[in-house]
Amino acid sequence: MEDLMVILKYLFLGLFQGFTEPIPVSSSGHIVMAQHFLGIEIEGLSFELLVNAASLIAVLIIYRKDLFRLTVNGLRYIKTRAPQYKDDFMFIVYLVIATIPAGVIGVLFGDAIASVFKEGIGIIGVTLIITGIGLWLIRNLRGRKGDGQLKLVDALIIGLAQAVALIPGISRSGATIVAAMGLGMKQETALRFSFLLFIPVSFGGMLLSFSEIAADPNLDTYFIPYTIAFIGSLVASYFSLKWFMGIMARGNLKIFAYYCFIVGTLVLLFG
Repeated sequence: MEDLMVILKYLFLGLFQGFTEPIPVSSSGHIVMAQHFLGIEIEGLSFELLVNAASLIAVLIIYRKDLFRLTVNGLRYIKTRAPQYKDDFMFIVYLVIATIPAGVIGVLFGDAIASVFKEGIGIIGVTLIITGIGLWLIRNLRGRKGDGQLKLVDALIIGLAQAVALIPGISRSGATIVAAMGLGMKQETALRFSFLLFIPVSFGGMLLSFSEIAADPNLDTYFIPYTIAFIGSLVASYFSLKWFMGIMARGNLKIFAYYCFIVGTLVLLFG
């Protein structure tokens, strides 16, 4: 019975993290809230890394055609310098540039930022409200910039926004989409850039933390619960991102702003 409860707990956490990862409400903040308000403890260092890997796979599946096109056309441009491939090549360049701020700040200050989680649940309430304000400000924007109209400054600003999302409770997808749409990008371009940007950051974080996974003493004990959580996160991330893409297309971001305001306020009142 105890083993079943452990499996159900990790299934819930995997589904919970997977559903909240793509949408602009901060999955890491929600995991902290689940632990605080539901009294759920997560054993081992590998859980967050594994469920994030599952979300990464879901993003790769959904954006596989874009990734294939960008890779092929980027290589074609390097080889031929043909102008019809330049936009896709530059899109890759801008993704690389936008990855740098979060990568540098994460390596230099990752431990200090992570320690903010230990300062109490109140920080999550404040940062959720900040996320909600950002979403509210861009709720009615309808940009005109497409994939081929991005500039270096756009990549840098979105990269800095992603770095800000290292703060607990600031949504990564929310911060990057707010920045992208604030810069005049179309919803589709903002969403694509945000989630393709998630790929190198997530993959890089996994590589840097590989030694932690290998040294985790709970891997053998929690192999089945971890696997269940991984599968749950993969499935939930896939369908959550598909749902979010539909919401972006309809311009209904304000529902996430309302959610962040309500949950952030509740956390401050009862946390």
